[in-house]
Amino acid sequence: MAVILLAAFPVQAQSVRVGYTVTAVLPHDPKAFTQGLLLHEGSFYESTGLYGRSSLRKVEPSSGKVLDSRELDKSDFGEGLALAGGRFYQLTWLSGKVLVYDAATLAPQGSLPLEGEGWGIAATPFGLVVSDGSNVLTWRDAASFKPVRTLAVTDNGRPVIRLNELEWVEGFILANVWHEDRIAIISPATGKVAAWIDCAPLRARLQGLPAESDLNGIAWDPTRKKLYVTGKLWPAIFELALEGLPRP
Repeated sequence: MAVILLAAFPVQAQSVRVGYTVTAVLPHDPKAFTQGLLLHEGSFYESTGLYGRSSLRKVEPSSGKVLDSRELDKSDFGEGLALAGGRFYQLTWLSGKVLVYDAATLAPQGSLPLEGEGWGIAATPFGLVVSDGSNVLTWRDAASFKPVRTLAVTDNGRPVIRLNELEWVEGFILANVWHEDRIAIISPATGKVAAWIDCAPLRARLQGLPAESDLNGIAWDPTRKKLYVTGKLWPAIFELALEGLPRP
């Protein structure tokens, strides 16, 4: 049965809050330290982190079964994941590189250099956008990964720091905020937060989560208009029907 949950996070007066309905609860590997999530051709693709446990996975949504995977070197800590031009781009946290894979086979296709820390990444109509834990998002060239444009993110004039996993949704950039149970809906033109999605009610449904089980994992189905949300070490992925996004 669908449960209606309205955003209740204490945000500033001018911030818009977007409610949602939970339309499904899908299984998720509770040992997966989720760093990036996307939906492609009916399957989830997930980047997991931690040294010695990082991977790129293809996952069956209905069962949570891992259909295919690639393990990262023990010296690499997996981070955000994006799909563009038939290739997956998987960030690493401190290794100074982006791992590239063939989207059809997950065959490794080398790496690209990345200065600074890698946190989240998403494909947009304007190229790949990347976060580094600050309040600044950076668009990067897919061929060289060199920076093309930066965008400072603010909410009512205040910087929104610790931007993490990213997803492009209906003309906006959605971003997890590390250590917070809410998702920022960001204008790609101005960097202003247009609204927030409060995910604290989702965490409340999961009992006994371990430490560092941060909300982290956003995937969008543009055909069904459903948002998928999970977290590090969460045993579930929540399918959400959003109740009215602001206009881009």
